[in-house]
Amino acid sequence: MIDNQPKYEEVSEKLKALAHPQRLCIVKGLIDNKCNVSKIQECIKLPQSTVSQHLAKLKTAGIVVGKRSGTEICYQVNDEKVKMFIKMFFDE
Repeated sequence: MIDNQPKYEEVSEKLKALAHPQRLCIVKGLIDNKCNVSKIQECIKLPQSTVSQHLAKLKTAGIVVGKRSGTEICYQVNDEKVKMFIKMFFDE
C-alpha cells in the first residue's frame, strides 16, 4: 500500500510538467531571471500562444507563479524543490 498518496500525485504532476523540453527550458530560464511572456518567447523562439500554454501547465503544477506589474505579468519559479532539482541537472 502506498502511503501519502496525494503527495505522490502532486510530485508526479510536477515531474510530468517538467518532462517537456520546452517547459524545462522555460523553468531553467525563469530560475536564472524572472521575466514576462515576451522575453520568454524571444529566448526560446516559440509563438506567444505556445509559451502561454506551457506557462499555464507549469502554473497548474505549482511550479511557477505570475505577478502583475502594471500591464505585464512577471513569471518566476516559486518551488524551491524544483529549483534544486533543475540545478542538480544543469549546474556543473
